[in-house]
Amino acid sequence: MIDTSAPHPTPAPASGGQPTADTAVDSGAPEHWMRWAVLILSAATLSAGWLAWNTQKRVQSLEQELVRRQQDSQGQATEARVLSKQAEDLSREAVARTTLLETRLAEVALQRTQIEELIKTLSLSRDENLVADIDAGLRVANQQATLTASAEPLISALQSADDRLARAKQPRLDNIRRAVAKDLDRVRGTRVADLTSLTIRLDEATRLVDEIPLINQPESIQTSAPASAKSGGPSTSNGSANKGAKARTTPEETSAATASAPAASSWGEQAWTWTQGAAQNAWNETRGLVRLTRIARPEAMLLSPDQGFMLRENIKLRLLNARLSLLSRQNGLALGDLQTIQSVVPRYFDTQSRKTQLLLSMLTDVAAQGQQTTVPRPDDTLAALATVSGGR
Repeated sequence: MIDTSAPHPTPAPASGGQPTADTAVDSGAPEHWMRWAVLILSAATLSAGWLAWNTQKRVQSLEQELVRRQQDSQGQATEARVLSKQAEDLSREAVARTTLLETRLAEVALQRTQIEELIKTLSLSRDENLVADIDAGLRVANQQATLTASAEPLISALQSADDRLARAKQPRLDNIRRAVAKDLDRVRGTRVADLTSLTIRLDEATRLVDEIPLINQPESIQTSAPASAKSGGPSTSNGSANKGAKARTTPEETSAATASAPAASSWGEQAWTWTQGAAQNAWNETRGLVRLTRIARPEAMLLSPDQGFMLRENIKLRLLNARLSLLSRQNGLALGDLQTIQSVVPRYFDTQSRKTQLLLSMLTDVAAQGQQTTVPRPDDTLAALATVSGGR
């Protein structure tokens, strides 16, 4: 660019007052400078316009960049909120998993402690394990013997304990072997009743209750009268029952005696014999209409049929209670029921009857054998095992 502000030297006019060529040149100089000024101003204007346009373009690009960045920032903020929410959910899930893992870790620690205790228990010495095993086996066998009323489980457990102690060959276990031998001899020597046979007898006795006759039954009186007559009891009238019983005959016997008479007998003798037999039969029938009987218990003769039925049912219930008591190993209750039945039967039933005697004998046998259902406990062996376990 040309600086127009600096002063330029002007030539001096020529002498004589006439214009010269230099003067003409000097008159066109301002116009020349005006052109240059216009050019310069135009160039400056163009430069300024170009700069303004360029600046505007830059401002527009900056605005677009700002808008784009603002949109990006908003998208990033939205994404950040989503990610923060996901992170929060993940943190909650992580906390729940951590809690679950802590719980499982506590369970694993507890199981580990239990396993360590189990390993410590299993790491005991062989003798201590043997003593504990024998003690547990004897207690279980004792419970089985109590439930089944049989000495076989206890005998088997004692024999097994003796064999194991013999194989161990430990001097400190000799006291246990002696106690086992003592208990084994005592258990083998104990008589134990068979509950199956006892229950079968009680069932048979229950069936016989319906068949035994009462004292006030007519058939019982008819069967007991000849027995009392043979024993000399007061069962006849007019003081001549014994002689009449010996002389009593039936019409069939009389006719048979008449038929066997010798053919040479006279008609009068046959008539006398027939008359004597008919009179004897008439006397026997007449004497049978009246009977005298000694009654030791009047309440037994006053039982009505309904009371007799209820009496039999009560006896059956007593027998059923005794059966259940035997099966439940309550021997005292069973013995009490049997004794009650043994006291009731002779009071109301005919003791001369064969079935009544059979019932009483069955009740006596069951009561005697029912007391032998208790199996002894191996107390000596258990005490010896406790002593060895305590002295470890």
